[in-house]
Amino acid sequence: QVKLVESGGGLVQAGGSLRLSCEAPGRTFRAYNTAWFRQAPGKEREFVAGINKNGGSTNYPDSVKGRFTISRDTDGNTVYLQMNNLKPEDTAVYYCAADRYYSGSSPRNHDYWGQGIQVTVSS
Repeated sequence: QVKLVESGGGLVQAGGSLRLSCEAPGRTFRAYNTAWFRQAPGKEREFVAGINKNGGSTNYPDSVKGRFTISRDTDGNTVYLQMNNLKPEDTAVYYCAADRYYSGSSPRNHDYWGQGIQVTVSS
């Protein structure tokens, strides 16, 4: 089992920035494709960013492209989600997810999940 721990959420005004972090104690993300998802109340879980285990490929949906950036530190111990120009519609619980083999955008195919962290963007 892989435990994922998110941090860095909180309350920010529209137009502001936040950086989320995801750690996997005792593991390296070099062995896992990693993604960030979010889920707002009453909505389905939505893919927002992904990075492959090599760290060389990232992908984003149009809703966040140009505003969100996923990255990984050089040691492979932490995955980040830098969120800029935040909008009220970005308000959601954000989840870090990882899988040894799957690198796509479906939440159903990721084996490991964090507990989630709240991001609230006020207008």
